[in-house]
Amino acid sequence: MRRVLDHQPDIDVVGEATDGVEALAAARRLRPDVALVDVRMPRLDGLEVTRRLLAEPAEPPVSVVVVTTFDLDEYVYPALRYGASGFLVKRSGPALLVEAVRAAVAGETLISPSVTVRLLRHVTGTGAGSSPRRPVAPLIEPLTAREVEIAGKVAEGLTNADIAAEMFISAGTVKTHVANIQRKLGVRNRVGIAVHAFERGYATGGGTA
Repeated sequence: MRRVLDHQPDIDVVGEATDGVEALAAARRLRPDVALVDVRMPRLDGLEVTRRLLAEPAEPPVSVVVVTTFDLDEYVYPALRYGASGFLVKRSGPALLVEAVRAAVAGETLISPSVTVRLLRHVTGTGAGSSPRRPVAPLIEPLTAREVEIAGKVAEGLTNADIAAEMFISAGTVKTHVANIQRKLGVRNRVGIAVHAFERGYATGGGTA
């Protein structure tokens, strides 16, 4: 992964670690824009590294992209709940790895296509054969109709540019809406928005704020 990333003109690899304990210490010391963590690491697994790193208040914050060999829900679910900005299956290839790092820096989220919709529907109880969607409490500050629409499109995997093109507004306007949605929902990133949107039905064009 280092070789792939070092060949990108806009990416600098500032550190490496051989296990989870070293990775956590290096991230705290170096404060990279993005930390790539493997689920299966000695001494401290990548999920625990993600949880600890993202639970710590820091400015600027470190974005975490989790990489793994297997797209198992037992790995994906906690990674996203802890606030990871991406979840990448290693077989997705080097191009997607680079995209995931760039997306994390831009405040976007990238999840391997093989798991995206299946995962979100599973963890929010909206997939076939899953339990009925659990009741959700009303928000203290409700989303506007436009924010509900944008949250649904985020859950469908659209980027800010995609949403802007579909809604005939600027990418900057979309970015502002996304930031407001994150603030109202109290989530760290677009993954949190997506999970919320599936829980409330925004991704299918329904749901209430």
